[in-house]
Amino acid sequence: MNSESSTVLTVTKSVCPLCSKELVTNWVKDNIPFFGEVMHITSKCECGLRYSDTMIMAQRKPVHYEMKITTRDDIDARVVRSTSGTIRIPELGIDIEPGPASDSFVSNIEGVLDRVSDILEMVVRWNEESQRAQELQSTIEKIKAGEFEITVIIEDPLGNSAIIAEKATHRELTQEEAAGLKTGMIIFDKEY
Repeated sequence: MNSESSTVLTVTKSVCPLCSKELVTNWVKDNIPFFGEVMHITSKCECGLRYSDTMIMAQRKPVHYEMKITTRDDIDARVVRSTSGTIRIPELGIDIEPGPASDSFVSNIEGVLDRVSDILEMVVRWNEESQRAQELQSTIEKIKAGEFEITVIIEDPLGNSAIIAEKATHRELTQEEAAGLKTGMIIFDKEY
């Protein structure tokens, strides 16, 4: 029996928030290395609305990962960001916090910098006089060339994010630190 034949698909129907027609949502459980058990969710409406997400079903201890980026090779470090992970780059004044539309992703430090650069590009298009956005874009290019050092921090109150590299350090967050972080999602406490 292969894994495809044992996959269980659950389908739910609701009302589309855009057009009020039927919104069909597919739910499929899966098991992914590092993340463990996950739920793939895809929603589609005939009006064109599409939504997809992968919810991590496990909850681990809250974590803080940190890595100093000092060379060109450091930007190849693997980054796993769950929907509840916060990414900080203090030297640039950048905090990427989870919200209701947060995406989980597996990338590397360069990919994270590219995501930030894409947002900065939009800021510059909206306001060509945004000197700060232009300065940050220039700094990101220097980081990619190994000419500017930064620290990348990932904190996750649900413990599902990480920086995977020899130079990365990690520790468990205190309850106070974890309580101060956004999760970007509804959390069901199984105690109640």
